[in-house]
Amino acid sequence: MGKHGIILFGHGARDPRWAEPFERLAAKLRAMRGDPVSLAFLELMTPDLPGAIAAQAADGCKAITVVPVFFGQGGHVRRDLPQIVEQCRVANPNVAIHCATAVGEDEAVLDAVAGYCLRQG
Repeated sequence: MGKHGIILFGHGARDPRWAEPFERLAAKLRAMRGDPVSLAFLELMTPDLPGAIAAQAADGCKAITVVPVFFGQGGHVRRDLPQIVEQCRVANPNVAIHCATAVGEDEAVLDAVAGYCLRQG
């Protein structure tokens, strides 16, 4: 059975410091699993999603889950991401590519954020 990669997909920003929490999240995931964990960005930062998927495929991943690290499902997650994922499926026909919902749509994530908010007050 081949490797199953995870790609954390974020928007991207001009300031490289913006990616620091995503890098910490990726490091935590890498410490918890043996298969590849990568970052990818929609714009302004590299790698882009096609590049990250191609790299994981070249590393032997037969399945990849793209996790949109967005709080909600705006236009980028609803429109842009499905188009990019479909292009990646065509470019990598031997890799099963699954796209999760935006992390902010998950109740456990919302519970964690709510707990954080309560701790601030």
